[in-house]
This record gives sequence, structure tokens and C-alpha cells, in this order.
Amino acid sequence: MTTSRRQAIKKEAKFPGYAKIVSVLLVAEFVGTFESAMIFIALPSMMHEFNVDAAAVGWAATAFLLVAAASAAVCGRLGDMYGRKKLLAIVLAISVVGSIISFTFGTLGGVILGRALQGVAGATLPLCLGLARQELPQQKVPNVIALIAGSSFLAGAGGNLIAGVLLQLGNWKALFIVSGIMGAIAALMVVFLLKASPTPRGEARGIDYVGGLLFAPAVALVLYGLTNAGAWGLLDGKTLAFVLGGLAVAAIWVWWELRVENPMINLRLMKTNKMALTQLCTAVLGIGPLVAVGILTPLILLAPATDPAGLGVSPAVGGLVIFSAATLSFVGSPFSGKVAAAVGARRALLIGIVISFIGYSLMFWADNTLPTFIINTYVIAIGVMFSYTAFPNLVAESVPLENTSEGMGINTVTRTIFMAVGTTVLTMALASSTVEGTMVSTEAGFNTAYLIISASCVVAFFLALRIKDAPRTEAADPQDAAEAQVAGA
Repeated sequence: MTTSRRQAIKKEAKFPGYAKIVSVLLVAEFVGTFESAMIFIALPSMMHEFNVDAAAVGWAATAFLLVAAASAAVCGRLGDMYGRKKLLAIVLAISVVGSIISFTFGTLGGVILGRALQGVAGATLPLCLGLARQELPQQKVPNVIALIAGSSFLAGAGGNLIAGVLLQLGNWKALFIVSGIMGAIAALMVVFLLKASPTPRGEARGIDYVGGLLFAPAVALVLYGLTNAGAWGLLDGKTLAFVLGGLAVAAIWVWWELRVENPMINLRLMKTNKMALTQLCTAVLGIGPLVAVGILTPLILLAPATDPAGLGVSPAVGGLVIFSAATLSFVGSPFSGKVAAAVGARRALLIGIVISFIGYSLMFWADNTLPTFIINTYVIAIGVMFSYTAFPNLVAESVPLENTSEGMGINTVTRTIFMAVGTTVLTMALASSTVEGTMVSTEAGFNTAYLIISASCVVAFFLALRIKDAPRTEAADPQDAAEAQVAGA
């Protein structure tokens, strides 16, 4: 077939415009990440209004996290089976209902219930990434996947920034009004601007309800135990009960999923070299740089200058530094996509690991001054961006098109669980050396954390070297599919 004929066929294929698709997916993902980040800055206000302690109001954050982790994989799978556009519109609509409940009930229980419903929006990322791969030409997919994944940096930092402004102008209820409006706009954009997702004939089958019902509590129990390990103690009976209980349920779930013909989560996807090692790298980096950037950076910036590692900047300046680093990550994310498109996502991951290692090595050795810290923060932001955005492209290279959102959901769950592990590990490292008579971490405590992060980078680097550079799975390009249909006509 001549080149001109191929171009004519591609022009005849009717697909939504590139800019329209990308815009809709970016807005949808922004909503999911914004809702995740917005609550933290509002917790003190809610403690005062409801007259409760931090443990009670913390459920407003925990409820979202637990539901989001399970939703990412389960809704990702359902999107692959019954249409990603349909599922994306549904999860956004549910998140809007959650915002309405949190705003109108006026009780802490209502807020927690609403936040749990908002947590369903944890599926926006795998569904958006699946839609990107489904709707766009193959050569554009790595760039768009990296851009959508990179938008989470901007949405997370923007969520804190917007939440701070809204709290100054009104109260915490304003957050749910804004999130509800944003969710409704995103849902309408998905419904009216995206075309219906095709449902593979082979996937039109019954839902594995048992697998879905076992998976959600398994993830929730493990995550709840890990997120409270810092307060309870890593070896406390309650921590071990939740974690081991969750692992026991997970073992039953794995046994069930491997014996049914049409599982809710296809664990057989993990048999490939690239998919398995991608999850291992995600787990290792989740303990290190992926979680550290959100813990150590604000801690050092906002701690009083009298503290051993504190810089004593104002919340406004600290927020500006964090937001500028997030903006740098978002702006730079297409470069990760270009690397993935040109030489494979494995090399983008290796670049990210090396840059992250350099950044945290500089944190270990450099003087703790504000200009030096900001420069190191920007280096780390670039490294984390390359790694974070490489993972979904590695998944896209590993799984068939019809399993894209499911594969992305598995990776999201892996990252969420091991970032919870990393939170516990790093906070324990900080607590290992404190100023006598206080809970303030010394420089030795921070250096211990930097060494753990650097070690995770080294381990992940050697794991990434073993990922095979297999070509991207076929049937990823809708343009090619249309061409094949015309050629066969």
C-alpha cells in the first residue's frame, strides 16, 4: 500500500480530535487527584468545628484512600470489560454525590461517608490512561500517558493551594462545593466530548463478584494497618492484626482469581517479565523517592529554623516552592513520554532513578540552605517525574489494549500500598534520632532517611536493568485498526 493511500485511510477514520481527547482526560484526572489532596489542609478546621481529635477526623482522608486503592483496579477492569468512557463518567458522578453528601450532612460521619464515595475517583487515572491508549494513534500514546500521569503532580500541589485559599475565604465546606462542581463539569465533558468505548466481544461476560468482594477488603485492611503503623507501632498487635488479616484475605483472593476463567483482576498478566518487574520497581521506589518527596520536602521547609534541619519559611513560601516543583514536573512530563516513544519506557525509568539518586545524594551531602534545598528539590522533582510517568508506559508496553485500564489499576494499587509502607519506614527513620527531650528529628535522622531512599534507587535501578525491551503490544493504535478494516474491505 502506498504512503498516500495510508494517509488517506487515516484521514477517513473518524476519531475525536487529539486536543479534545487530551483536554477531557486531563480534566478528569485533575478532579481525581484534587479530591485526594484537598482534604489534608482542611483537617485542622474540621477538628475545631466537630470538636474531635486528629484520629477521628483523619478518617476523612483514610476513607478516601481505602476506597481509591480498591477502585483503581476493580473499576479499571470493569472499564476494560464494559467501556472505559462509561465507567469514567460513572465514577465521576459518584464522586459528585460524595461531595454533595459531605457538604450537606454537616456531620463528621457525613463527611467520612462522602469522602468514601469520592474515593471511587481513584479509578480516574487507570481509566484515563486506558482511554488515551484506546483513542489515540500509537505514536502519540507515550507522550499523552506521561502527560496525564504528570498532571497528578500539578493537581496534587494545586489541590493544597486551592484548598488553602478557599479555607481563608470561607470554611472547609467550600472545598466540597468546588470539588462537586469540578466533578460535574468533568463528567459532562466525558459524556459529551468522548465517543463511546468499544466493548470487546470476548469481554461481554459475567462479573467475578467474589473476586471483587475479596479484593476490596484485602487492600483496605493492609492499607489501614500500614497507615496507622506510625501511631500504633510497626509491631503493635493492632498493626499486625490488620496487615496479616489483609494478607490472609489477599491469599484467598489470589487462589480464587487463579482458578476462575474470567477473574476480576487477571493476575496472569503478571507472568510477563516487563509487567512483573514494573510492579517490583514500583514497590521499591514507592518506599523511597515516590513517597519521600511528599513527606520530607514540606517537613524541612516549614520546620522552624531553630530545628536541626528546619528552614523556617512561611507556609506561603513553602507552598510556592512545592507548587513550582510540581509545575516543573508537569511541564517536563512530555519529555519522559518522548523518551519512552523513542527508546522505550525502561530507559525513561532508568533516567528517573538516576536523577532521583543524584537529588537525594545532594540532600545528604549539601549544606542545608534554602537556595540549595530548592535546587535539590527541583532535581528530585524531575527524577520522580521521569519514574512516575514511566510506569504507566511500561504497563502499556506489557499488556494488550483490552487489559490497559486493568493493568494501570494494578500498578496504582501497588504504588499506593508501598507508598504507605514507605511512609512508615521514613517516619521511623526520622524518629530514630531526635533532639533530647523532644520529638524533633536531628540531621542524623534525615540522613538515615536519605540513605534509605538512595538504597531504594539502587535496588530499583538493577531491577529496571532486567526489564526486557519488548515492543509495545499490538492493537494499541485505533488508526491502525481502522486501516486494517478498510484494507480488508
